[in-house]
Amino acid sequence: MRHLLSVAALLLAGAATALGQSPTSILSSPHNLSTGGPGRIRAANEAQVCIFCHTPHNASATQPLWNRRIPVEAYRVYSSNSLKSRPGQPTGTSKLCLSCHDGTIALGSVLSRGQPIVMAGGITTLPPGASNLGTDLSDDHPISFRYDAALLQKNLKLKDPRALTHAVHLDGNSEVQCTSCHNPHNNVFGRFLVIENRHSELCNTCHNLGRTDVAQHEVCDGCHKNHTAPSGPYLLTKVRVAETCTTCHGTGGQASNVAADLAKVSLHETHSSVSTPNPIPRSVSCGDCHEPHTMRRTTATAPALSGPLGEVSGVTLGGTATAAARFQYEVCFKCHGDQSAVPPAISRQIVQPNLRFKFHPTAPSFHPVEAPGKNSDVPSLLPGLNVSSLIYCTDCHNSDTSRLAGGSGPNGPHGSTYRPLLIARYETTDNTSESATAYALCYRCHQRNAILSGQQPFPSHKLHVADMHIPCSVCHDAHGASSTQANVRNNSHLINFDTTVVLPHPTTGQLTYTDLGRRHGSCTLSCHNSIHLNKSY
Repeated sequence: MRHLLSVAALLLAGAATALGQSPTSILSSPHNLSTGGPGRIRAANEAQVCIFCHTPHNASATQPLWNRRIPVEAYRVYSSNSLKSRPGQPTGTSKLCLSCHDGTIALGSVLSRGQPIVMAGGITTLPPGASNLGTDLSDDHPISFRYDAALLQKNLKLKDPRALTHAVHLDGNSEVQCTSCHNPHNNVFGRFLVIENRHSELCNTCHNLGRTDVAQHEVCDGCHKNHTAPSGPYLLTKVRVAETCTTCHGTGGQASNVAADLAKVSLHETHSSVSTPNPIPRSVSCGDCHEPHTMRRTTATAPALSGPLGEVSGVTLGGTATAAARFQYEVCFKCHGDQSAVPPAISRQIVQPNLRFKFHPTAPSFHPVEAPGKNSDVPSLLPGLNVSSLIYCTDCHNSDTSRLAGGSGPNGPHGSTYRPLLIARYETTDNTSESATAYALCYRCHQRNAILSGQQPFPSHKLHVADMHIPCSVCHDAHGASSTQANVRNNSHLINFDTTVVLPHPTTGQLTYTDLGRRHGSCTLSCHNSIHLNKSY
Protein backbone atom coordinates (compact mmCIF):
# COMPACT_ATOMS: atom_id res chain seq x y z
CA MET A 1 0.00 0.00 0.00
CA ARG A 2 2.88 2.34 0.82
CA HIS A 3 4.23 1.66 -2.69
CA LEU A 4 0.81 2.42 -4.15
CA LEU A 5 0.61 5.69 -2.20
CA SER A 6 4.05 6.66 -3.49
CA VAL A 7 3.05 5.88 -7.04
CA ALA A 8 -0.19 7.79 -6.62
CA ALA A 9 1.68 10.79 -5.26
CA LEU A 10 4.10 10.71 -8.16
CA LEU A 11 1.23 10.46 -10.65
CA LEU A 12 -0.51 13.40 -8.98
CA ALA A 13 2.71 15.36 -9.08
CA GLY A 14 3.13 14.63 -12.76
CA ALA A 15 -0.45 15.60 -13.51
CA ALA A 16 -0.06 18.84 -11.57
CA THR A 17 3.11 19.62 -13.50
CA ALA A 18 1.37 19.01 -16.77
CA LEU A 19 -1.41 21.36 -15.73
CA GLY A 20 0.96 24.00 -14.43
CA GLN A 21 0.31 22.83 -10.85
CA SER A 22 -3.18 24.25 -10.40
CA PRO A 23 -3.56 26.04 -7.06
CA THR A 24 -6.60 23.80 -6.44
CA SER A 25 -4.19 20.92 -5.98
CA ILE A 26 -2.54 20.29 -2.63
CA LEU A 27 0.62 19.46 -4.60
CA SER A 28 1.20 23.12 -5.41
CA SER A 29 0.42 24.34 -1.91
CA PRO A 30 2.47 24.73 1.30
CA HIS A 31 0.62 21.68 2.66
CA ASN A 32 2.70 19.52 0.34
CA LEU A 33 5.45 18.72 2.83
CA SER A 34 7.06 16.07 0.65
CA THR A 35 10.58 16.48 -0.64
CA GLY A 36 9.10 17.85 -3.88
CA GLY A 37 6.87 20.40 -2.13
CA PRO A 38 6.95 24.03 -3.30
CA GLY A 39 7.25 25.56 0.15
CA ARG A 40 10.29 26.28 2.27
CA ILE A 41 9.18 23.61 4.78
CA ARG A 42 9.48 20.10 3.36
CA ALA A 43 10.83 16.66 4.07
CA ALA A 44 14.46 15.68 3.56
CA ASN A 45 13.65 12.47 1.66
CA GLU A 46 9.93 11.62 1.94
CA ALA A 47 8.20 11.67 -1.46
CA GLN A 48 4.69 10.90 -0.23
CA VAL A 49 2.32 13.83 0.10
CA CYS A 50 -0.74 12.62 2.00
CA ILE A 51 1.22 10.71 4.65
CA PHE A 52 1.79 13.79 6.78
CA CYS A 53 -1.92 13.80 7.67
CA HIS A 54 -3.49 10.55 6.41
CA THR A 55 -2.78 6.83 6.25
CA PRO A 56 -4.89 3.84 5.19
CA HIS A 57 -3.38 1.72 7.98
CA ASN A 58 -2.53 2.24 11.64
CA ALA A 59 -4.62 5.40 11.62
CA SER A 60 -6.04 6.94 14.79
CA ALA A 61 -9.70 6.52 15.62
CA THR A 62 -10.20 10.06 14.42
CA GLN A 63 -11.47 10.41 10.90
CA PRO A 64 -10.52 10.76 8.12
CA LEU A 65 -7.80 8.09 8.50
CA TRP A 66 -5.81 10.47 10.65
CA ASN A 67 -2.08 9.83 10.84
CA ARG A 68 -1.16 12.17 13.67
CA ARG A 69 -1.51 12.38 17.42
CA ILE A 70 -4.24 14.67 18.71
CA PRO A 71 -2.93 17.54 20.86
CA VAL A 72 -3.93 17.30 24.49
CA GLU A 73 -2.49 20.58 25.80
CA ALA A 74 -4.89 23.05 27.40
CA TYR A 75 -5.32 26.10 25.22
CA ARG A 76 -6.00 29.67 26.16
CA VAL A 77 -9.11 30.41 24.13
CA TYR A 78 -10.50 33.59 22.61
CA SER A 79 -12.67 35.82 24.75
CA SER A 80 -14.24 39.25 24.26
CA ASN A 81 -17.52 40.93 25.13
CA SER A 82 -18.43 41.05 21.45
CA LEU A 83 -18.64 37.30 20.95
CA LYS A 84 -21.72 36.55 23.12
CA SER A 85 -20.51 32.97 23.36
CA ARG A 86 -18.03 31.05 25.48
CA PRO A 87 -15.70 28.92 23.34
CA GLY A 88 -14.38 25.85 25.11
CA GLN A 89 -11.23 23.92 24.32
CA PRO A 90 -10.75 23.18 20.60
CA THR A 91 -12.72 20.24 19.27
CA GLY A 92 -13.35 18.42 16.00
CA THR A 93 -11.35 19.26 12.91
CA SER A 94 -9.73 22.20 14.70
CA LYS A 95 -7.78 19.75 16.85
CA LEU A 96 -6.54 18.08 13.67
CA CYS A 97 -5.27 21.41 12.31
CA LEU A 98 -3.64 22.23 15.63
CA SER A 99 -1.66 18.98 15.58
CA CYS A 100 0.69 20.91 13.28
CA HIS A 101 -0.27 24.51 13.82
CA ASP A 102 0.10 24.77 17.59
CA GLY A 103 3.79 23.88 17.30
CA THR A 104 3.75 21.18 19.98
CA ILE A 105 3.98 18.09 17.74
CA ALA A 106 6.76 17.51 15.22
CA LEU A 107 5.69 17.86 11.61
CA GLY A 108 7.18 14.48 10.75
CA SER A 109 5.63 12.65 13.73
CA VAL A 110 3.11 10.31 12.11
CA LEU A 111 1.43 7.21 13.49
CA SER A 112 2.27 5.01 10.49
CA ARG A 113 6.02 5.32 10.99
CA GLY A 114 8.12 4.09 13.85
CA GLN A 115 10.41 7.09 13.50
CA PRO A 116 9.47 10.68 12.62
CA ILE A 117 9.92 11.78 9.04
CA VAL A 118 13.03 13.94 8.88
CA MET A 119 12.42 17.47 7.64
CA ALA A 120 14.94 19.39 5.56
CA GLY A 121 17.08 22.01 7.24
CA GLY A 122 16.68 20.52 10.68
CA ILE A 123 13.15 21.85 11.06
CA THR A 124 11.07 19.95 13.60
CA THR A 125 7.92 22.01 14.17
CA LEU A 126 6.49 25.00 12.37
CA PRO A 127 8.84 27.93 12.97
CA PRO A 128 7.55 31.04 14.76
CA GLY A 129 5.26 33.04 12.52
CA ALA A 130 1.71 33.28 11.27
CA SER A 131 1.37 29.52 10.74
CA ASN A 132 2.44 28.59 14.26
CA LEU A 133 -0.49 29.66 16.44
CA GLY A 134 0.93 28.23 19.64
CA THR A 135 -1.33 27.17 22.48
CA ASP A 136 -2.54 30.73 23.12
CA LEU A 137 -5.54 31.09 20.83
CA SER A 138 -6.84 34.25 22.50
CA ASP A 139 -5.40 36.27 19.61
CA ASP A 140 -7.04 34.12 16.92
CA HIS A 141 -10.53 34.01 15.47
CA PRO A 142 -12.64 31.95 17.88
CA ILE A 143 -13.29 28.30 17.06
CA SER A 144 -15.24 25.39 18.53
CA PHE A 145 -18.29 27.41 19.57
CA ARG A 146 -21.89 26.79 18.60
CA TYR A 147 -23.17 29.06 15.86
CA ASP A 148 -26.89 28.50 16.00
CA ALA A 149 -30.22 30.26 16.41
CA ALA A 150 -29.58 30.81 20.13
CA LEU A 151 -26.35 32.72 19.40
CA LEU A 152 -28.08 34.66 16.64
CA GLN A 153 -30.58 35.97 19.20
CA LYS A 154 -27.72 37.22 21.40
CA ASN A 155 -25.67 38.76 18.62
CA LEU A 156 -27.67 40.51 15.92
CA LYS A 157 -24.48 41.28 14.03
CA LEU A 158 -24.28 37.67 12.88
CA LYS A 159 -26.13 36.26 9.90
CA ASP A 160 -28.53 33.35 10.13
CA PRO A 161 -26.36 30.19 10.11
CA ARG A 162 -28.97 28.46 7.98
CA ALA A 163 -28.02 30.83 5.16
CA LEU A 164 -24.33 29.87 5.10
CA THR A 165 -22.97 28.89 1.72
CA HIS A 166 -21.87 25.30 1.14
CA ALA A 167 -18.22 26.38 1.09
CA VAL A 168 -18.49 27.96 4.55
CA HIS A 169 -19.82 25.19 6.73
CA LEU A 170 -20.19 24.19 10.36
CA ASP A 171 -19.34 20.81 11.79
CA GLY A 172 -21.97 18.29 12.83
CA ASN A 173 -22.45 20.01 16.17
CA SER A 174 -23.14 23.39 14.50
CA GLU A 175 -19.73 24.59 15.65
CA VAL A 176 -17.37 26.95 13.89
CA GLN A 177 -14.06 25.18 13.28
CA CYS A 178 -10.88 25.96 11.37
CA THR A 179 -12.41 24.20 8.37
CA SER A 180 -15.31 26.66 8.33
CA CYS A 181 -12.91 29.16 6.76
CA HIS A 182 -10.04 26.95 5.53
CA ASN A 183 -9.92 24.05 3.08
CA PRO A 184 -6.58 22.30 3.73
CA HIS A 185 -6.61 20.63 0.31
CA ASN A 186 -7.34 23.66 -1.87
CA ASN A 187 -5.32 26.88 -1.92
CA VAL A 188 -6.90 28.53 -4.92
CA PHE A 189 -7.85 31.63 -2.89
CA GLY A 190 -4.63 31.75 -0.89
CA ARG A 191 -4.23 30.95 2.82
CA PHE A 192 -6.38 27.87 2.10
CA LEU A 193 -9.54 29.98 2.33
CA VAL A 194 -12.78 28.34 1.27
CA ILE A 195 -13.88 31.38 -0.75
CA GLU A 196 -12.38 34.64 -1.97
CA ASN A 197 -11.86 37.36 0.66
CA ARG A 198 -10.33 40.25 -1.26
CA HIS A 199 -13.48 42.27 -0.62
CA SER A 200 -14.30 40.60 2.70
CA GLU A 201 -16.59 38.07 1.04
CA LEU A 202 -15.61 35.36 3.51
CA CYS A 203 -16.00 37.60 6.57
CA ASN A 204 -19.38 38.86 5.37
CA THR A 205 -20.67 35.30 5.00
CA CYS A 206 -21.16 35.17 8.78
CA HIS A 207 -20.86 38.76 9.94
CA ASN A 208 -23.60 41.31 9.43
CA LEU A 209 -21.95 44.50 10.64
CA GLY A 210 -23.94 47.04 8.65
CA ARG A 211 -23.14 49.38 5.79
CA THR A 212 -20.56 52.11 5.46
CA ASP A 213 -19.67 54.45 2.62
CA VAL A 214 -16.07 54.74 3.82
CA ALA A 215 -14.27 52.49 1.33
CA GLN A 216 -11.36 51.69 3.66
CA HIS A 217 -13.79 50.46 6.32
CA GLU A 218 -15.36 47.96 3.94
CA VAL A 219 -12.24 45.77 3.84
CA CYS A 220 -11.99 43.80 7.08
CA ASP A 221 -8.29 42.97 6.91
CA GLY A 222 -7.44 46.65 6.81
CA CYS A 223 -8.08 46.72 10.57
CA HIS A 224 -8.40 43.07 11.60
CA LYS A 225 -6.08 40.08 11.63
CA ASN A 226 -7.67 36.65 12.03
CA HIS A 227 -4.61 34.95 13.50
CA THR A 228 -1.98 36.14 16.00
CA ALA A 229 -3.63 39.54 16.24
CA PRO A 230 -1.54 41.93 18.37
CA SER A 231 -4.63 43.20 20.22
CA GLY A 232 -6.02 39.82 21.21
CA PRO A 233 -9.73 40.73 21.60
CA TYR A 234 -11.34 42.30 18.52
CA LEU A 235 -8.48 40.86 16.42
CA LEU A 236 -6.98 44.24 15.55
CA THR A 237 -3.80 44.70 13.57
CA LYS A 238 -2.25 46.75 16.40
CA VAL A 239 -2.12 46.34 20.16
CA ARG A 240 -4.42 49.29 20.83
CA VAL A 241 -7.54 50.56 19.10
CA ALA A 242 -6.09 54.02 18.49
CA GLU A 243 -2.94 52.55 16.96
CA THR A 244 -5.10 50.59 14.53
CA CYS A 245 -7.14 53.67 13.62
CA THR A 246 -4.15 55.96 13.22
CA THR A 247 -2.63 53.59 10.68
CA CYS A 248 -4.84 55.54 8.29
CA HIS A 249 -5.78 58.48 10.51
CA GLY A 250 -2.21 59.54 11.19
CA THR A 251 0.69 61.31 9.59
CA GLY A 252 0.99 60.09 6.02
CA GLY A 253 -2.21 58.07 6.31
CA GLN A 254 -5.03 57.93 3.80
CA ALA A 255 -7.44 59.86 6.01
CA SER A 256 -7.53 62.85 8.36
CA ASN A 257 -4.67 63.12 10.83
CA VAL A 258 -6.34 62.34 14.16
CA ALA A 259 -2.97 61.22 15.56
CA ALA A 260 -1.87 64.87 15.81
CA ASP A 261 -4.81 65.60 18.13
CA LEU A 262 -4.08 62.53 20.23
CA ALA A 263 -0.68 64.01 21.04
CA LYS A 264 -2.16 67.15 22.62
CA VAL A 265 -2.41 67.90 26.34
CA SER A 266 -6.16 67.28 26.53
CA LEU A 267 -7.50 64.21 24.77
CA HIS A 268 -10.13 61.51 24.86
CA GLU A 269 -7.97 58.51 23.98
CA THR A 270 -6.39 56.85 27.01
CA HIS A 271 -4.17 54.53 24.92
CA SER A 272 -5.32 51.51 26.93
CA SER A 273 -4.83 48.01 25.53
CA VAL A 274 -7.99 46.13 24.57
CA SER A 275 -6.46 42.98 26.04
CA THR A 276 -6.07 44.47 29.51
CA PRO A 277 -8.05 42.13 31.84
CA ASN A 278 -9.20 45.03 34.03
CA PRO A 279 -9.23 48.19 31.92
CA ILE A 280 -7.89 51.27 33.62
CA PRO A 281 -10.45 53.61 35.23
CA ARG A 282 -11.94 56.15 32.84
CA SER A 283 -10.59 54.15 29.91
CA VAL A 284 -11.88 55.34 26.56
CA SER A 285 -10.91 54.74 22.97
CA CYS A 286 -12.02 55.41 19.39
CA GLY A 287 -14.60 52.61 19.41
CA ASP A 288 -16.50 54.18 22.30
CA CYS A 289 -17.57 57.08 20.09
CA HIS A 290 -17.31 55.59 16.59
CA GLU A 291 -18.86 52.42 15.18
CA PRO A 292 -16.45 51.99 12.24
CA HIS A 293 -18.47 49.41 10.31
CA THR A 294 -21.42 51.81 9.88
CA MET A 295 -19.66 55.17 9.59
CA ARG A 296 -20.89 57.46 6.84
CA ARG A 297 -19.77 60.78 5.40
CA THR A 298 -23.15 62.41 6.00
CA THR A 299 -23.69 65.53 8.09
CA ALA A 300 -26.52 66.35 10.47
CA THR A 301 -28.06 69.19 12.45
CA ALA A 302 -27.94 69.39 16.23
CA PRO A 303 -28.76 67.34 18.15
CA ALA A 304 -29.00 64.48 15.59
CA LEU A 305 -26.16 61.96 15.34
CA SER A 306 -23.84 62.65 12.40
CA GLY A 307 -22.62 60.00 9.98
CA PRO A 308 -18.95 59.78 11.07
CA LEU A 309 -20.01 58.36 14.45
CA GLY A 310 -21.81 55.42 12.84
CA GLU A 311 -24.47 53.34 14.55
CA VAL A 312 -22.78 53.70 17.92
CA SER A 313 -24.35 52.91 21.28
CA GLY A 314 -25.41 55.54 23.79
CA VAL A 315 -27.41 56.43 26.87
CA THR A 316 -30.72 58.20 26.45
CA LEU A 317 -31.95 61.33 28.18
CA GLY A 318 -33.76 59.06 30.65
CA GLY A 319 -30.63 57.04 31.43
CA THR A 320 -31.46 53.94 29.38
CA ALA A 321 -28.71 52.24 27.38
CA THR A 322 -29.43 52.12 23.66
CA ALA A 323 -27.63 50.04 21.04
CA ALA A 324 -28.02 52.78 18.43
CA ALA A 325 -27.87 56.38 19.62
CA ARG A 326 -30.03 58.93 17.80
CA PHE A 327 -28.46 62.06 19.26
CA GLN A 328 -24.85 63.04 19.74
CA TYR A 329 -25.32 63.80 23.43
CA GLU A 330 -26.42 60.18 23.98
CA VAL A 331 -22.92 59.07 23.00
CA CYS A 332 -21.40 61.57 25.43
CA PHE A 333 -23.67 60.36 28.25
CA LYS A 334 -22.06 56.91 28.15
CA CYS A 335 -19.15 58.39 30.10
CA HIS A 336 -20.33 61.84 31.16
CA GLY A 337 -23.72 60.74 32.45
CA ASP A 338 -24.38 58.24 35.23
CA GLN A 339 -20.79 56.96 35.13
CA SER A 340 -19.51 60.43 36.04
CA ALA A 341 -16.19 59.36 34.56
CA VAL A 342 -14.58 62.79 34.66
CA PRO A 343 -14.47 64.86 37.86
CA PRO A 344 -15.51 68.55 37.55
CA ALA A 345 -12.64 70.89 36.67
CA ILE A 346 -14.02 73.68 38.87
CA SER A 347 -15.16 73.54 42.50
CA ARG A 348 -18.83 74.44 42.33
CA GLN A 349 -21.41 75.48 44.90
CA ILE A 350 -23.66 72.76 43.51
CA VAL A 351 -21.66 69.66 42.65
CA GLN A 352 -23.16 67.41 40.00
CA PRO A 353 -20.81 65.46 37.70
CA ASN A 354 -23.72 63.77 35.88
CA LEU A 355 -24.22 65.90 32.77
CA ARG A 356 -27.38 64.03 31.91
CA PHE A 357 -29.03 65.78 34.86
CA LYS A 358 -27.50 69.17 34.15
CA PHE A 359 -28.61 69.31 30.51
CA HIS A 360 -32.07 67.88 31.19
CA PRO A 361 -34.88 70.15 29.93
CA THR A 362 -36.28 70.33 33.48
CA ALA A 363 -33.07 71.93 34.80
CA PRO A 364 -33.34 75.63 35.71
CA SER A 365 -30.79 76.65 33.06
CA PHE A 366 -28.48 74.95 30.61
CA HIS A 367 -26.79 75.40 27.28
CA PRO A 368 -29.21 74.17 24.58
CA VAL A 369 -27.79 70.70 23.91
CA GLU A 370 -30.97 68.67 24.41
CA ALA A 371 -33.61 71.40 24.16
CA PRO A 372 -33.79 75.18 23.60
CA GLY A 373 -32.58 77.19 26.60
CA LYS A 374 -34.92 78.54 29.28
CA ASN A 375 -33.94 82.19 28.76
CA SER A 376 -35.98 83.92 26.06
CA ASP A 377 -33.90 87.12 26.35
CA VAL A 378 -30.34 86.60 25.07
CA PRO A 379 -29.51 89.66 22.95
CA SER A 380 -25.78 88.86 22.90
CA LEU A 381 -26.12 85.93 20.48
CA LEU A 382 -24.21 86.22 17.23
CA PRO A 383 -26.16 86.44 13.95
CA GLY A 384 -27.43 83.03 12.92
CA LEU A 385 -28.19 82.00 16.50
CA ASN A 386 -31.36 82.63 18.48
CA VAL A 387 -33.03 81.41 21.66
CA SER A 388 -34.48 78.44 19.77
CA SER A 389 -31.09 77.24 18.48
CA LEU A 390 -29.66 73.88 19.52
CA ILE A 391 -25.97 73.09 19.70
CA TYR A 392 -23.77 70.00 19.84
CA CYS A 393 -21.45 69.13 22.70
CA THR A 394 -18.75 69.31 20.02
CA ASP A 395 -19.52 72.96 19.34
CA CYS A 396 -17.53 73.59 22.52
CA HIS A 397 -15.56 70.37 22.97
CA ASN A 398 -13.53 69.85 19.83
CA SER A 399 -10.04 70.07 18.43
CA ASP A 400 -8.60 73.59 18.48
CA THR A 401 -7.15 72.95 15.01
CA SER A 402 -10.31 71.42 13.56
CA ARG A 403 -12.12 72.70 10.51
CA LEU A 404 -14.90 73.84 12.85
CA ALA A 405 -12.32 75.95 14.69
CA GLY A 406 -11.11 77.46 11.42
CA GLY A 407 -8.15 75.11 11.03
CA SER A 408 -7.45 72.27 8.64
CA GLY A 409 -7.53 69.33 11.06
CA PRO A 410 -10.30 66.79 11.60
CA ASN A 411 -13.42 67.73 13.53
CA GLY A 412 -14.19 65.96 16.77
CA PRO A 413 -13.15 65.89 20.43
CA HIS A 414 -10.03 63.83 19.82
CA GLY A 415 -7.63 66.25 21.45
CA SER A 416 -7.05 69.93 22.08
CA THR A 417 -4.47 72.37 23.38
CA TYR A 418 -7.15 73.78 25.66
CA ARG A 419 -8.47 71.82 28.63
CA PRO A 420 -10.94 70.23 28.94
CA LEU A 421 -10.97 69.35 25.24
CA LEU A 422 -12.15 72.82 24.25
CA ILE A 423 -12.31 74.12 20.73
CA ALA A 424 -11.01 77.51 21.86
CA ARG A 425 -9.38 79.17 24.86
CA TYR A 426 -11.53 79.58 27.98
CA GLU A 427 -9.70 80.97 30.98
CA THR A 428 -10.92 79.91 34.41
CA THR A 429 -8.03 81.29 36.46
CA ASP A 430 -8.96 84.23 38.67
CA ASN A 431 -7.41 87.63 37.87
CA THR A 432 -7.26 86.88 34.14
CA SER A 433 -7.21 89.96 31.94
CA GLU A 434 -10.15 90.01 29.57
CA SER A 435 -9.41 89.76 25.87
CA ALA A 436 -10.94 88.34 22.73
CA THR A 437 -8.61 85.35 23.03
CA ALA A 438 -8.92 84.74 26.79
CA TYR A 439 -12.61 83.94 26.41
CA ALA A 440 -12.58 82.94 22.74
CA LEU A 441 -14.85 79.99 23.52
CA CYS A 442 -17.65 82.24 24.83
CA TYR A 443 -17.23 84.67 21.96
CA ARG A 444 -17.85 81.93 19.40
CA CYS A 445 -21.55 82.37 20.17
CA HIS A 446 -21.80 85.61 22.17
CA GLN A 447 -20.97 89.11 20.92
CA ARG A 448 -18.08 90.46 22.93
CA ASN A 449 -19.14 94.09 22.50
CA ALA A 450 -22.61 93.36 23.80
CA ILE A 451 -21.28 91.50 26.85
CA LEU A 452 -18.88 94.31 27.78
CA SER A 453 -21.09 97.28 26.90
CA GLY A 454 -21.99 98.02 30.52
CA GLN A 455 -25.60 98.36 29.39
CA GLN A 456 -28.66 96.21 29.91
CA PRO A 457 -28.98 93.30 30.02
CA PHE A 458 -25.33 93.03 31.15
CA PRO A 459 -24.73 96.12 33.28
CA SER A 460 -22.17 94.46 35.58
CA HIS A 461 -20.30 92.23 33.15
CA LYS A 462 -17.77 94.88 32.15
CA LEU A 463 -17.09 95.66 35.83
CA HIS A 464 -16.53 92.03 36.75
CA VAL A 465 -14.90 90.55 33.66
CA ALA A 466 -12.96 93.49 32.18
CA ASP A 467 -12.29 95.78 35.14
CA MET A 468 -11.94 93.28 38.02
CA HIS A 469 -10.50 90.44 35.93
CA ILE A 470 -13.04 87.87 37.13
CA PRO A 471 -13.47 84.95 34.68
CA CYS A 472 -16.90 84.04 33.31
CA SER A 473 -16.60 80.65 35.02
CA VAL A 474 -16.58 82.20 38.51
CA CYS A 475 -20.32 82.86 38.26
CA HIS A 476 -21.46 80.70 35.36
CA ASP A 477 -21.40 76.93 35.03
CA ALA A 478 -21.53 76.25 31.29
CA HIS A 479 -23.27 72.92 31.83
CA GLY A 480 -25.93 74.33 34.14
CA ALA A 481 -27.31 72.77 37.32
CA SER A 482 -29.59 69.81 37.97
CA SER A 483 -33.25 70.39 38.86
CA THR A 484 -32.76 67.99 41.78
CA GLN A 485 -30.32 70.46 43.38
CA ALA A 486 -31.08 73.85 41.86
CA ASN A 487 -34.04 76.09 41.10
CA VAL A 488 -35.02 78.84 38.70
CA ARG A 489 -34.94 81.55 41.38
CA ASN A 490 -31.32 80.97 42.42
CA ASN A 491 -29.72 79.21 39.46
CA SER A 492 -31.12 80.79 36.32
CA HIS A 493 -28.63 82.13 33.75
CA LEU A 494 -26.24 79.22 34.48
CA ILE A 495 -25.40 80.61 37.93
CA ASN A 496 -23.36 78.12 39.97
CA PHE A 497 -20.50 79.83 41.78
CA ASP A 498 -16.84 78.80 41.80
CA THR A 499 -16.36 78.32 45.55
CA THR A 500 -12.60 78.90 45.39
CA VAL A 501 -13.34 82.53 44.50
CA VAL A 502 -16.88 83.28 45.73
CA LEU A 503 -17.36 82.80 49.48
CA PRO A 504 -20.38 82.98 51.80
CA HIS A 505 -21.35 86.32 53.32
CA PRO A 506 -19.25 86.63 56.51
CA THR A 507 -22.24 87.54 58.70
CA THR A 508 -25.23 85.72 57.27
CA GLY A 509 -23.29 82.74 55.90
CA GLN A 510 -25.34 83.01 52.72
CA LEU A 511 -23.96 82.38 49.26
CA THR A 512 -26.86 83.14 46.97
CA TYR A 513 -27.90 84.71 43.72
CA THR A 514 -31.57 85.64 43.43
CA ASP A 515 -33.34 86.19 40.12
CA LEU A 516 -35.58 89.26 40.49
CA GLY A 517 -37.14 89.10 37.06
CA ARG A 518 -36.16 90.23 33.57
CA ARG A 519 -32.64 91.73 33.64
CA HIS A 520 -32.61 92.14 37.42
CA GLY A 521 -31.08 90.14 40.25
CA SER A 522 -29.28 90.36 43.59
CA CYS A 523 -26.35 88.65 45.34
CA THR A 524 -25.47 87.87 48.93
CA LEU A 525 -21.86 86.72 49.14
CA SER A 526 -18.23 87.71 49.54
CA CYS A 527 -15.94 88.00 46.53
CA HIS A 528 -12.57 89.71 46.05
CA ASN A 529 -12.89 91.38 49.45
CA SER A 530 -16.19 92.87 48.39
CA ILE A 531 -19.18 91.92 50.55
CA HIS A 532 -22.62 91.90 48.96
CA LEU A 533 -25.81 91.76 51.04
CA ASN A 534 -28.78 91.59 48.73
CA LYS A 535 -26.82 93.74 46.32
CA SER A 536 -29.03 94.23 43.32
CA TYR A 537 -28.60 95.33 39.75
